[in-house]
Amino acid sequence: MHHFSGICIITDNVPRLRDFYCAVLQTDVPTDELFVSIPLGATALSLFRRDGIGQIWPGLSFGGGSGGYTIEFEVADVDAEHARLSALGADILKPPTTQPWGRRSVWLRDPDGNIINFSAPVAL
Repeated sequence: MHHFSGICIITDNVPRLRDFYCAVLQTDVPTDELFVSIPLGATALSLFRRDGIGQIWPGLSFGGGSGGYTIEFEVADVDAEHARLSALGADILKPPTTQPWGRRSVWLRDPDGNIINFSAPVAL
């Protein structure tokens, strides 16, 4: 069996995304221009500068775009997170909505255009 250990977003601006994710995830990690890893329990969200990864593995990021991910985080209270994220000035795409499959979620966009879904299970 495979164990998911994290995701790495390739970006042109690691410090900008680091600041954004530290704010929305209410955490802090040291700033770096090339690579940052944000621990999330047993997984991690990593950020790697596009030209840096290209120097290590030439051609690896060719054809890769930004804004091509939806990242999901389970939270305790979607409405409270919506209020907190709105106060941070986050780009809210969809306000808290209860889905017919039993999830309540709020969607926002990170500075690179990736969609973030903060959600919680709800009884129907």
